Amino acid sequence: MGVHISHGVPSTRSATTIANLGKHLAHTLSSSEWREISNLFDGRLYTPIYTPPRQAGRIGVLLTKAATSPVMAREWAQLAVLLAAAASKAAKAGENWKWE
Repeated sequence: MGVHISHGVPSTRSATTIANLGKHLAHTLSSSEWREISNLFDGRLYTPIYTPPRQAGRIGVLLTKAATSPVMAREWAQLAVLLAAAASKAAKAGENWKWE
């Protein structure tokens, strides 16, 4: 199943890819930070998801933090950066960040 993510993610992502990124995020972020985003990355992805702008902004911050961590694998960091940029773009536009 492919998931289309709004605000600049160029192609669909599989639920498996998203869940695999989640495993890396869970080991990179603190437990409280992980809980803030686990609904998107825990492998139980139910779409559509409409994340309000403020929450999308916070997700962007957390994904950027994880991506710049020295323990994050480079290929997963690249995906985290891409998603962080999309989340931040939605937040700055005052729009819901959509996963469909």
